[in-house]
Amino acid sequence: MSDVKEEKMTMQKAINLALLDAMADDDNVILLGEDVADPEGGGVVGTTTGLSAAYGDRVRSTPISEQGFMGAAVGAAVAGMRPVVEIMLMNFMTVASDQVVNHAAKLRFMSGGQTHVPLTIRTMSGAGAQTGGQHTDWTEAWYAHTAGMHVVMPSNPADAYGLLRGCIENDDPCLFLELIPALFTPGPGPVRGTVIPVGKARVAREGSDVTLIGYGRGVWDSLAAAEKLAGEGVNAEVIDLRSISPLDDETILSSVARTGRAVVVHEALRSFGVGAEVSSRIHEELFSDLKAPVQRVGSAECPTPFARHLETAFLHSPEEVEAAARKTLGQ
Repeated sequence: MSDVKEEKMTMQKAINLALLDAMADDDNVILLGEDVADPEGGGVVGTTTGLSAAYGDRVRSTPISEQGFMGAAVGAAVAGMRPVVEIMLMNFMTVASDQVVNHAAKLRFMSGGQTHVPLTIRTMSGAGAQTGGQHTDWTEAWYAHTAGMHVVMPSNPADAYGLLRGCIENDDPCLFLELIPALFTPGPGPVRGTVIPVGKARVAREGSDVTLIGYGRGVWDSLAAAEKLAGEGVNAEVIDLRSISPLDDETILSSVARTGRAVVVHEALRSFGVGAEVSSRIHEELFSDLKAPVQRVGSAECPTPFARHLETAFLHSPEEVEAAARKTLGQ
């Protein structure tokens, strides 16, 4: 399937293709999760449709026991498999976190490098669909703060395909985050067979006046803000982190060194988030080059509201990103 360029598609389809191709290329790739097999619907939003028909028992629907099947996946990874686990929603990662944090992330260190855990965990979240506070949290900072874990998040279908392939081929546990609205938003399709290594950011828009840094929805709002600013003569560069842990320091710092200004954007709460880490690294490395302090944009400091108007108010917006960029420009 390599070098076949797919046309425009949704992220849901791109993820399905990545799993299909990874399972074709490596018999050790297996898939576990609630309702992931075709008789149960091929995943809660259909992302794994057709995989059990193609690969049989390598795709297993599990009981509603996140800790149980995550533990099974950790064991399978230690035994030489490359399991992909679907946790239906990111909030439910709290149930499985003992297996992830105390076992998957630590085994390579505790074995002196003799035991690898090539485990990929897929989960989704994101406000905008009125699913309430127990179904929309972004807790990526928890796992980025866990030694031994990689955390990635695509903002478009092509990157979703390549990043998922990169996670599956990685020998350490990877958390692959899916933004719910992005799953059904058409975008550029991937070149099948493409593998994006964990730890590599992407310059989504080149610019010279201010650097906007984000991932997931943060990239969407940053690009929208950049277009608005461009109409007023401000040339904003947009960096799609793609990889939250490890961060691509080289891409981030080289951009900010040129622009002298930075805004970091993420849907998770602003306090104690990934933006704080990115901001700190920029200040530590480029303090004398900065023309203004780094600004951070995040969602409101509360659980995601259910009511539509409150949910909209909770989320960050392109206007907030634009305002933060203007602040760095002294406007």
